[in-house]
Amino acid sequence: MHSKLGVLALACAMAMTAAVTPAAEKAAASAAQTQGDSTTRTRAGRPDLSGFWDLSRTQRPDAGLVAKLPANTVLLKDTGATEFPPGEFGGLKVKPDALAAAQRWKPEDDMTVSRACQPPSIVYATQGPFPFEIYQGSDLIVFKYEYFDLVRVIFMDGRPHPPADAPHSKVGHSVGHWEGDELVVDTTHLSAATITNNGLSHSDRVHVVERFKLSADGRTLMSTMWFEDPEVLENRGARYIQWTRKLGEYVHPYECDPSFGAKYTEAK
Repeated sequence: MHSKLGVLALACAMAMTAAVTPAAEKAAASAAQTQGDSTTRTRAGRPDLSGFWDLSRTQRPDAGLVAKLPANTVLLKDTGATEFPPGEFGGLKVKPDALAAAQRWKPEDDMTVSRACQPPSIVYATQGPFPFEIYQGSDLIVFKYEYFDLVRVIFMDGRPHPPADAPHSKVGHSVGHWEGDELVVDTTHLSAATITNNGLSHSDRVHVVERFKLSADGRTLMSTMWFEDPEVLENRGARYIQWTRKLGEYVHPYECDPSFGAKYTEAK
């Protein structure tokens, strides 16, 4: 499993922005005024999530977002630098085979030259203490993470997920839509990877749903991520994650050096 402490990250990404007519701009501006908040909005009247987001020091779960989590979901309390001790999975009900694999796991298993720079999937990576940037367009939105240089493309054009046998990756295939002022992102096609830092992994059948919402002043980005995995879990897991907007900053290259894995093993 991957530690949440590491070096900095850079990834390349871009998003498309569709043209908006003057009439549409005027209507969007009027709608934004009606909202009665100071959240920056796009020309289409959507909350503008674009910018640099750093993990907030204090995580205060938004009651509205948490209330929308599905039934039979446990909220994990390991966002940020917090890590579970061996054998603790935050209330997740783990199926026997996955539990046995997690109990066999040792940190040195991943601290090898061949595995030390293998990235986790977004299930684990998103809630770590690393910043990310958002590039928001109308047909797609791009998330550029510092952690392991991960880049996600979220398709907003109504397309479905690809067939089940399409390629899987650590960022998967994401489609999004707006529900009022909340961005909802549905992700499939994730390759097997870490759930928690202590040996528990998800399969390539994991399904992830995220909700993103701006605070009224536009300075805080709040989100929930819930996931289900029929091969690993009897219930669903979720995390609440909150970031602070910082102007004029950028993510940096992660530049993972696999030799630190060998040094870790030697120290043991």
